[in-house]
Amino acid sequence: MHHSYRQLEVFVATAREGSLSRAAQAIALSQSAASTALGELERQFGALLFDRIGKSLRLNALGTQLLPRAVAILDQAGELEDLLAGGAGFGRLRVGATLTIGNYLAVLVVAEFLARHPDSRVHLEVRNTATIVHDVANLDLDLGLIEGQCNDGAVLTEPWVDDELVVFARPDHPLAGQGAIPLDALLRQPWILREAGSGTRQAVEQALRERFSALTVRMELEHTEAIKRAVEAGLGVGCISRLALRDAFRRGSLVPLECPQLDLRRGFHFVWHRQKRQSAAAKEFVALCRSLTAGAERSDQIVLPAAP
Repeated sequence: MHHSYRQLEVFVATAREGSLSRAAQAIALSQSAASTALGELERQFGALLFDRIGKSLRLNALGTQLLPRAVAILDQAGELEDLLAGGAGFGRLRVGATLTIGNYLAVLVVAEFLARHPDSRVHLEVRNTATIVHDVANLDLDLGLIEGQCNDGAVLTEPWVDDELVVFARPDHPLAGQGAIPLDALLRQPWILREAGSGTRQAVEQALRERFSALTVRMELEHTEAIKRAVEAGLGVGCISRLALRDAFRRGSLVPLECPQLDLRRGFHFVWHRQKRQSAAAKEFVALCRSLTAGAERSDQIVLPAAP
């Protein structure tokens, strides 16, 4: 083998950080040692992997092709080290989940995964759909769980479970309890929505299409709980997943506003990099996700563990 683990580690860190100094800091190596390792890797094969732009290093075409393969080799080396140390051979798993999935489902799967494999390490990042897809495409995450659309050619998508958004309001809202509500009546209300880039916002815009511009958007918030609180405070109507509203609907603190003219169905999906080998840990995590949702046709029908 004409390259070393250290050389690949420096290469991957440099690709992620964009400079040798930040890469060296990220992997606890001196800058001179990192520079030597990267230089040796390029000299051994007589090929440059980065374009040098001032102090910045940007992957060239060859480096872009190499990156997912180098990450896969490092992942496999980590699995080997974990196995030799008496673990399950899973090493570290980096998972990204969008807010609804992250807050209501992913944390349960992480807990089950670590209960079964206590020597493994799981990093869970909870962000909006655009950020999760970006991080998967850039190989910063091994696996993504998203509730929005993914149009990135570097990323593969696999369906998980169906989901549905619902428009909701306070119980004393004028439209509450009116049965099927005309779309025009909803459009006249002030709305509390998720931010652009979130899967929930994508679904609302898609459902309304050319009518979206007619909405009065009073607030844009990045968290479903904040939207629920704003609606409870009487600031307007909201639209988020039924899964996130299940307990509030049971308590009666919020109520659904059903509008047959709106198709708010969508799906939760798994995403991973097209060129990156799925690790044993990632496959196990996906299997646990599917086990959690087995028998449920829609996310709000999932049987979740009772709180202690």
